[in-house]
Amino acid sequence: MSTRVVIDPEVCGGRPIVAGTRMRVSDVLDALASSVSIEELLADFPYITREDINACLAYGARAVDHTVVQAA
Repeated sequence: MSTRVVIDPEVCGGRPIVAGTRMRVSDVLDALASSVSIEELLADFPYITREDINACLAYGARAVDHTVVQAA
């Protein structure tokens, strides 16, 4: 697990955030899904890094991965 994405029950209601910030992973993913570029995110939020954004993407990918169950 990445140390760039953390869950702290005292911050943002326990939602996953970029470590050391109040930037929620969901906010990063929503921005990217809305066609905001990585460069725009970095300019608008100078306290996050490209590596933080990549960690958010990886976290999101793992969050939607699930076991496939096939009926017999």
